[in-house]
Amino acid sequence: VQLQASGGGSVQAGDSLRLACAASGRTFTNYCVGWFRQAPEKERQFVAAISKSGDTTFYADSVKGRFVISRDNAKNTVYLHMNSLIPEDTAVYYCVADPRLTVAAMPLLMKTPTDFATWGQGTLVTVSS
Repeated sequence: VQLQASGGGSVQAGDSLRLACAASGRTFTNYCVGWFRQAPEKERQFVAAISKSGDTTFYADSVKGRFVISRDNAKNTVYLHMNSLIPEDTAVYYCVADPRLTVAAMPLLMKTPTDFATWGQGTLVTVSS
């Protein structure tokens, strides 16, 4: 599967953005999908994940209640709806798809990489105070 992330931009604190991760090449419903982010000079960290069917989601504590991950399998796209953005959300956001991980295991992907994870190219989100 190939992934294309989009939707980043520069916004003010309190604004909203919607990121999209469009997939091509393989049956999208075979993949659990996650979003990670990497701020300047920091490690890439988990943000959110969604199961293959979309019925299960999991969030990092830092975004819980503000971000919503969803997927439209008919469009082969996963979305990250980001609300009440704060400057600490500034980062490059990456989507990743893996056919074997569950949403519970997705946060561990950076510590225990798999041979099956495919990453998108990243989209920059900048939040100004």
